Amino acid sequence: MTKKQAPLRTVSATQGDYCAPDRVLLLLILALALFGSLMVFSASTAYAEIRFGDAYYFVKRQTLWLAVGIGAMLLSSRLPPIRLYKLALPFYLVSLALLALVPIIGSEAGGATRWITLGPVTLQPSEISKTALVLFLSFYFTKPTVEEHMAKRGWRSVRYGILYPILLFLAVCILVVLEKHLSCVIILGCITVCMILLAGGSGRVLSAMCLGGGSAVTVFALSVEYTRRRITIWRNPELYPQDGGWQTLQGLMAIGSGGLFGLGFGNSRLKHMYVSEPQNDFIFTIVCEELGFVGAALVLSLFAALVARGFFVSGRNPNRFCALLGSGLCAKLAIQVLLNLGVITNTLPNTGISLPFFSYGGSSLVMLFLEMGILLSLSRTSHIAR
Repeated sequence: MTKKQAPLRTVSATQGDYCAPDRVLLLLILALALFGSLMVFSASTAYAEIRFGDAYYFVKRQTLWLAVGIGAMLLSSRLPPIRLYKLALPFYLVSLALLALVPIIGSEAGGATRWITLGPVTLQPSEISKTALVLFLSFYFTKPTVEEHMAKRGWRSVRYGILYPILLFLAVCILVVLEKHLSCVIILGCITVCMILLAGGSGRVLSAMCLGGGSAVTVFALSVEYTRRRITIWRNPELYPQDGGWQTLQGLMAIGSGGLFGLGFGNSRLKHMYVSEPQNDFIFTIVCEELGFVGAALVLSLFAALVARGFFVSGRNPNRFCALLGSGLCAKLAIQVLLNLGVITNTLPNTGISLPFFSYGGSSLVMLFLEMGILLSLSRTSHIAR
């Protein structure tokens, strides 16, 4: 990514430069979407029947959001790189404005205020902010002045290559912290680190800053009751079986009970009001219970193949902005999958991180498909010679 790449106009000059989207990428996206939809159906029916009196409550809504998401993917897959480049700053500013509105007009659910309700539609601005940060950092790192300063050594390179991007991250982070959305802060931080490294920022300086920043976050987390309690429960969930550790313990039980081949699709026992809201963040525990190690390995293999293919396609793109954007979106996907696995296995504290394509949710699903459409759009110009 540090190599000199062609300017943006070389991949946006004429329609004749474009080819069809990468077929392997598209097939992997559709496979994960289908697999995820089936698991939402299987995991949610028991909970939906008891909670809402309609076994298909979540399935119907997820199907609607899936249709909207696929529409968003089709639209974004037709956006030329030059249009994405021009949308980067407005999209970033809109995401900041939406985050700022949450404390003012946001609606509460599950003890947290993270959503904005607009008639029948509920938006989660923090989901939008993840995509906006990747897009804007890609835009920032391809500004000629930034590239020029990063090519030099010393303080100027550190300032433009690390400090300014961190300030862009903090502008989003501060607004997300007001929502007490720790998982989003972690994902945004990981995205920023990945983007800096992909753009050629100093790994040594960034490591030192991450160490200091990590220490500061740890001190902050231990000083706030909300996060301190999460950490305490994470260390010993068995001591809090009815008061915070329930979901983790039941999730681990679901993972362990699946064995090699699982209990069979739809045959989960622990989705019957044991794993809390099994269609959400802990849906992969139901995958493990019903499909076993083989099914779980298949899901993870699909994710790994999608991320690898996305990096491959992005790396071939002759334009620095396109290569950074595609790689950043792939990194975001990988980060979220790994963090979700860390949470459900109790490797990390339970911070509410959804599993892409699988967890129930409107904003996250639509934004995910929007990102996949962008990846497909970038793949249409990856064939152009450097």
